[in-house]
Amino acid sequence: MTKPSFSGISLGVDKLTAPQIKTALAAAPAWLKRGNTITRSFVFEDFPAAINFVNAVAKLSEKAWHHPDIDIRSNKVTLALTTHDKGGLTEKDFTLARKFDEKARG
Repeated sequence: MTKPSFSGISLGVDKLTAPQIKTALAAAPAWLKRGNTITRSFVFEDFPAAINFVNAVAKLSEKAWHHPDIDIRSNKVTLALTTHDKGGLTEKDFTLARKFDEKARG
């Protein structure tokens, strides 16, 4: 079976070490590490804009075969990423986090 790819990039499936996580967080500075997850909240103009973002997140997640936990509170969307089957963070989490950041910027 072939590893899933995201935009032509083969995604690593190994759990990252603490130094690797530190480096990956530097490339996604708005994300915070909490235990075995990374999280970020996005605030939008209104509820419809937040839902549009969630729909875009869903499409990106399906394409990557990797899905965040999503919390929607009016115009605020909080995402949490981890690779459950690896018991922690992998490159898949950080690759998707950066894609979500790009989508939020428009």
